[in-house]
Amino acid sequence: MDAVLFDMDGTLVDSERVWGMALGELAVRAGGTLSETARLAMVGTSMAVSMRVFRDDLGQPDRPEEPDVAWLIDRVCELFTEGLVWRPGAAELLAAVRAAGIPTALVTSTGRRLVEVALKTLGAENFDVVVCGDEVTRPKPDPEPYLLAASLLGVPVGRCVAIEDSASGMASAVAAGAVVLAVPAELELPPTDGVHLRSSLVGVDPAFLLRLF
Repeated sequence: MDAVLFDMDGTLVDSERVWGMALGELAVRAGGTLSETARLAMVGTSMAVSMRVFRDDLGQPDRPEEPDVAWLIDRVCELFTEGLVWRPGAAELLAAVRAAGIPTALVTSTGRRLVEVALKTLGAENFDVVVCGDEVTRPKPDPEPYLLAASLLGVPVGRCVAIEDSASGMASAVAAGAVVLAVPAELELPPTDGVHLRSSLVGVDPAFLLRLF
């Protein structure tokens, strides 16, 4: 195992609920109500996809995107600043991986501005590489984010473990060729070829990750 590649939202920190809160508030500002189906459909997707789902759910397909994105990022930034909660076992696993001297990357669909706020909780020093959603041409579920992370670390992606919580992230990591450990947060994940499913990261350590190969 040459590196561990961590997703952020829903994998390391319980931030999907923060996004859900902000999106719900944005829907009210738009004169509507965001359905639970739409909110769950946004989990793990890029901002562009999320906003398309948002507009369709509100029945406002022609609603301008840019002002909504700006408001949403500002609001999520406020909520991130108030503090993020670690997912069960995530902090312990990250600390163990770092203590073992294994290179790490944060590979997220979230944009750089919000990631910098989240890193105050996660610890910027815990990641050798950070790949953000607004820094790739093709975000998850395309393999580009994970391929880029492995390239920046200088390791073969097939020798990396990617840890994810969403179908979109799983698809990205599998397509890139990484070994994938999936731990569902907001959504149940179906059995998928090439993906090791686990209910939480509690008890996961570098030795467990090595056995996945």
